[in-house]
Amino acid sequence: MFGVFKKKTKKDILIANYNKIKKKAFVQSKINRRESDRLEAEAYDILIQIDNIEKEEKL
Repeated sequence: MFGVFKKKTKKDILIANYNKIKKKAFVQSKINRRESDRLEAEAYDILIQIDNIEKEEKL
């Protein structure tokens, strides 16, 4: 109940986008390999952003 009004952080938004893109890439891997590879690259870029945010939090 307390998390209802909690504002999502940038990290939470990126994680949600990462998971959504990975699911799309998995579906596309059975249909269109080129599109799947493009989505995987996009997900990798988001993963790097998440890692950078985690490094900043540790400092």
